[in-house]
Amino acid sequence: MLIIEDSVDLGFAISERLKSTGYSVEHCLTGEDGEEFARGGAFDVLVLDINLPGRSGIDVLKNLRGSGNDVPILILTARSRIDDKVDLLDHGADDYMVKPFSLDELEARIRALARRQMGSTKSTLEAGSVSLDLKGRSATVCGQPLNLSRREFELLEVLVSRFGSTVLKEALVVKLFGHDEFGSPNAIELLVSRLRRKLLHSGLEIVTQHGIGYALRHGASAVGP
Repeated sequence: MLIIEDSVDLGFAISERLKSTGYSVEHCLTGEDGEEFARGGAFDVLVLDINLPGRSGIDVLKNLRGSGNDVPILILTARSRIDDKVDLLDHGADDYMVKPFSLDELEARIRALARRQMGSTKSTLEAGSVSLDLKGRSATVCGQPLNLSRREFELLEVLVSRFGSTVLKEALVVKLFGHDEFGSPNAIELLVSRLRRKLLHSGLEIVTQHGIGYALRHGASAVGP
């Protein structure tokens, strides 16, 4: 998740709420920095304030959509007039919330946009015997709980949502670690190795495409990281 909000307190509150439910979050204070992050990262949802220093949220929205960036964008605005809301949607926003707002509702709307981005409107994802509860951030294999760390769950979520397709290793680094200094291809390899062991009896395997990334498939012969 990318939060572009110049209020340190509000940005912190949103970030901590999302982190507490398992999301990786980046927070930018200016429109320029936020737009740069949005262009360079593989984000699931962007939460964008309208009134930003230097470059307004409207300009960030227009620039991203004009460049073909289709990340789901939820606008935070103090404007409550219908015409203002229509303008935001016409410029390419996917959703908006008028300040002040409930963090519970914000989190629910973010989950909905993230599911839409993954091509699903459901709160669960399934692949073979594996089922993921996106709201509860939990997973099962054949109905039995699967003990996963936060990042293992995020990795499995990406692989299940793109089942059968290869996910680039670089994209996984950005999604799971953001710009954290500890994020690296080696860290992804360790996560894949741990998750592969936990899926050993699921009928699914994580296949390595050497030098490219990973894919989750039925009955494939897994290759080490």
